[in-house]
Amino acid sequence: MSEEKKMIHLTINNKPVEVEEGTTILQAAKKINIDIPTLCFLKDINEIGDCRICVVEVEGKRGFATSCIQKVEEGMVVHTSTPAVIEARRVVLDLIISNHDRECLTCTRNGNCELQKLAVEFNVQKIEYAGERNRHEIDEISPSIVRDFNKCILCRRCISTCKKVQGIGAIDCINRGFESCISTYNDNSLNDVNCTFCGQCIEACPVGALKEKDSTEIVWEKLRDDSSYVVVQTAPAVRVALGEEFGLPIGTNVQGKMVSALKHMGFDKVFDTNTGADFTIIEEGNEFLERFTKGGTLPMITSCSPGWVKYIEMNYPDLLPHVSSCKSPHQMFGALIKSYYAEKMNIDPSKIFVVSVMPCIAKKFERTRDDMQGVAGYDDVDSVITTRELARMIKQAHIEFVELEDASFDDPMGEATGAAAIFGTTGGVMEAALRTVQEKVTGNHFEKLEYEQVRGEEGIKRAEVDMNGQKVKVVVASGLKNAQIIMEEIKSGKADYQFVEIMACPGGCIMGGGQPIRTSKERANIDIRGKRAAALYSIDEKSTIRKSHENPVVKKIYEEYLGEPGGHKAHELLHTTYEKKEKYKLNNQ
Repeated sequence: MSEEKKMIHLTINNKPVEVEEGTTILQAAKKINIDIPTLCFLKDINEIGDCRICVVEVEGKRGFATSCIQKVEEGMVVHTSTPAVIEARRVVLDLIISNHDRECLTCTRNGNCELQKLAVEFNVQKIEYAGERNRHEIDEISPSIVRDFNKCILCRRCISTCKKVQGIGAIDCINRGFESCISTYNDNSLNDVNCTFCGQCIEACPVGALKEKDSTEIVWEKLRDDSSYVVVQTAPAVRVALGEEFGLPIGTNVQGKMVSALKHMGFDKVFDTNTGADFTIIEEGNEFLERFTKGGTLPMITSCSPGWVKYIEMNYPDLLPHVSSCKSPHQMFGALIKSYYAEKMNIDPSKIFVVSVMPCIAKKFERTRDDMQGVAGYDDVDSVITTRELARMIKQAHIEFVELEDASFDDPMGEATGAAAIFGTTGGVMEAALRTVQEKVTGNHFEKLEYEQVRGEEGIKRAEVDMNGQKVKVVVASGLKNAQIIMEEIKSGKADYQFVEIMACPGGCIMGGGQPIRTSKERANIDIRGKRAAALYSIDEKSTIRKSHENPVVKKIYEEYLGEPGGHKAHELLHTTYEKKEKYKLNNQ
């Protein structure tokens, strides 16, 4: 029987409140709807009290208390908005801004910056403590992330996310005093350290110190070029997050409006990466069955997440034979666009420019990898833009997104299944694969397609599936810290799984590093992951076809062009290779 927790009674702004012992003042205030501003605070990730924006007064105590870390005490009397508290916060804010690059109009976070919001709330019109400022070179070497620490406010939210959530530690605070800054081992570029380009640091950053490498200009350039045939494909997770950039509720499925916007922008064809996901399931399912029935390397690990692939190449290169050789869905689809589609439509593949709209900044890196050229001499994908970048492009085009009529993806490659839709959430790839693999192995038709064991928000989910009396054990992990747990089990020989799904981002692609950025308060109070995931499952439930192997477009392309799954042509276009990558010393070692 669990021991009852002691309850603490206190008063905040003359309102009585009862909370469990160990609760912070910030948490207690939230319980009675009293808002205390924060900046460095990120629930369960960065609770260090460094910025001191959240200070309050406690009767009988000298100085101010930092509410995000100060625990409540019996009989405590707290005041959160006295003139002295407001002035203390204003002074702290002034000091932070005094060492901040204030080029807000040209910052990608303009209008969605937590520091900017506080400056407006506290009516900051001039900087009283202006003086010497730190200057840092902008790190824009990597294909995925730009690091501009002239905008950094030393909140350390990125550090905590990289260490605690992802277990990487690619960044840390270096130097001391006024020279303190957030950087990497030996102040190298993120391109040259143990960074996986997952982009979770960008999602955590309250300002514009971290952002994705912008690819919008090259896309606009190609759209203006009459000699280019510009094709765009959109990932499943994009359609359930893009609407947030236009004020729609979290988890709104805006597929029709998204397609309509892309057509208004001038893309020659608008295709669905979900179709590519169906091809991935066919190839990956076939590869798993080959390994499972013929004694191949098991467990087989999925390869859809490029941040995860980069992670294993750097940290567990000896286990690379476990990784499926399948390209990710958008790379597969790009290869098919420049081969099958180009031939069918009699278009020179050199004229085709493929743009992928992704929830993931690691996809920018992925498209540059060796062996991502299904057609000799041509990259499968020519440019990757994030959900955020697409939103900026739509706004630049002065398209009234919310007012758009729904449009449909283009033929002949516009049909996808419900199984493909759930690729965007953790467990979705595994569930989609099991729907196909179980029917292939058993020869039976299954009406119930929901694999509840691999659904949900847990970081690691284990399940067992019966296939004609044979037990197939599977595991799903999201977030690289959880991936490490599974990899250590495999490395030590303790794992008895046959099939493993790993996503670099906690929650899967719906929480990717290229998705709309939500504030720390929204992250603390709203189940963002759950709302976006529910939208994808809803798409699946409403789909006419919910198994990848039943997609008529996929069947037709195999019959007309690819031949057998896993065959020579399929391998040439849809599979890839991996290699050991240098692992650099981490800051926290």
